[in-house]
Amino acid sequence: MTVADLAPFLRRALSLARTEFAVLGALLVVALGTMTFIEIADEMAEADGRAFDQAVLAWMQPTAGHPRGPWWLQEAAGDVTSLGGIAVLGLFAVAAVGFLLIQRKRLSALLLVLGLAGGVALSEGLKALFERERPPAAYQAVETLNASFPSGHALLSTVFYLSVAVMMTRAFPQRGLKAYVLGVGMGLAALVGLTRVYLGAHWASDVMAGWCVGAAWAMTLWLAAYAAARFQKTHHAALQDQAAPFQEDQPT
Repeated sequence: MTVADLAPFLRRALSLARTEFAVLGALLVVALGTMTFIEIADEMAEADGRAFDQAVLAWMQPTAGHPRGPWWLQEAAGDVTSLGGIAVLGLFAVAAVGFLLIQRKRLSALLLVLGLAGGVALSEGLKALFERERPPAAYQAVETLNASFPSGHALLSTVFYLSVAVMMTRAFPQRGLKAYVLGVGMGLAALVGLTRVYLGAHWASDVMAGWCVGAAWAMTLWLAAYAAARFQKTHHAALQDQAAPFQEDQPT
């Protein structure tokens, strides 16, 4: 290998190392998320776990039905918590999928749909399995519908916002912008989860479990997208997430 060939080789090696590091990181998130969820599910039935949930709820609402802080904070929390609702996420998903299809990123669009659909299935399935009661009605500052564990708002917001953030990082070469986009995605999911406890809709362990399952599922989808891209490259097929070359309109 000549000196002239060394620089391109090092760039390719560095790119491969970054990609493989991302894969290992995604696998780590899946493993840690799954194991932490199992641990939380085991502890919530024990006295220590129940005491922790009671303590957090009591701190959030010193008086039942009156979350800590000024009145406008409760109003703001109600607005933020809606960002994890299925109606709002569904609306955002339709807009995001439409944009991805216009950009001919069919694989990303499909995975985003599967992500939300799978998230709903996971949420409802786990709720039916554990059948945990929500905090007492006196603490609930918002309406609730089904079982408490895990938090569907926390789970679905983590899946959606983290998945969209990961997709968006591909558009930004700068590390600072990638970190910012990921930070915004994780921050939105964190805020949605915190408001569920603040408004008395969930126990703290419900929200933490939702975050764990949502992060694990989002990274599973990313790994599926990565595997599909590698398969297409190996078989010399056009990547579904690559936009078609720009073509100028031909004169008529």
